Amino acid sequence: MRMLRLPGVYRPQADTRLLASAFVEQGLHRAGQVLDVGTGTGAVALAAASATSAGCRVTAVDISRQAVWAARLNSAWRRGRVSVRRGDLLEPVAGRTFDVVLANPPYVPTEEENVPPRGRARAWDAGTDGRLVLDRLCTQVPRYLKPRGTLLVVHSALCGVGTTLGLLEAVGLHARVVARSLEPFGPVLSARAAFLEECGLIEPGCREEELVVIRGDFPQ
Repeated sequence: MRMLRLPGVYRPQADTRLLASAFVEQGLHRAGQVLDVGTGTGAVALAAASATSAGCRVTAVDISRQAVWAARLNSAWRRGRVSVRRGDLLEPVAGRTFDVVLANPPYVPTEEENVPPRGRARAWDAGTDGRLVLDRLCTQVPRYLKPRGTLLVVHSALCGVGTTLGLLEAVGLHARVVARSLEPFGPVLSARAAFLEECGLIEPGCREEELVVIRGDFPQ
């Protein structure tokens, strides 16, 4: 699916495709209320809208103004049923609950401890362990899920699959990996290969990462 993309907005890539595919493959297209967190161009939100029934409401959020405008433009262009809001993580939908929450948060480890306040790198940089946003998502998401609701989150195995599974289980979700994909390093990870080797996150000479989609189900 071609997408309009404004400067500074995350380009749909392998993680985008993996998350959108998992939504359908996991049988979640019957959902009535869907939330896409960190929507970027709106690609995953629009894929969800096209896979669900006409009565489904899809909401997308992103902290980037450019991303919000890009997602709104793409929704209008594709005639999608997507409402786009701007804000930090789940704050724009405080007080609401959803059948499905989809998330492609920043997860790339970096030498900087904090998330950049602005700029393109905000779409992927996530602290020295890649978990600054992931950990917040895992701990906050139960408040936004309906009974028997589902979270699907995609991230790199470099930032700890076991950690994500453990956090989701700790907040009451039944969690498991439902999709995997081995991908060659893109420009960002290639530029950080020496740092990743130094931290022990990859073996010397490794230039591939495993992407995973983790599913967390909220009990009734």
